[in-house]
Amino acid sequence: MNILFLCTANLHRSRSAEDYFKSFKSEHVFQSAGLSKKYCIEYGTRLCTTELLDWAEKVFVMEPQHIERITEHVGERYLAKIEILHIDDIYQYMQVELLEELSSSPHLQFISK
Repeated sequence: MNILFLCTANLHRSRSAEDYFKSFKSEHVFQSAGLSKKYCIEYGTRLCTTELLDWAEKVFVMEPQHIERITEHVGERYLAKIEILHIDDIYQYMQVELLEELSSSPHLQFISK
């Protein structure tokens, strides 16, 4: 399954999720991106595109506002494959507490470790 993680800037949360789950021997393919053009340009990180949303079979966003950003730009056509992880923007890249939140999320239990 193609899995896409999204946060605001693709700096900490979504990038950590991608790298963390890539470290498992998994049949899934992981990518991540940010939803703020401003911050992705500022930090030199990957910005979400419709091509990435089309590629993904499952999309995980960190906060409800991320769904709002997606629907503002591309409408509701991707909503069926999006789930919210409810992870606040309080973590650094690969911070232990962030990895614990990711590994304990009921939405992500299908990813074999």
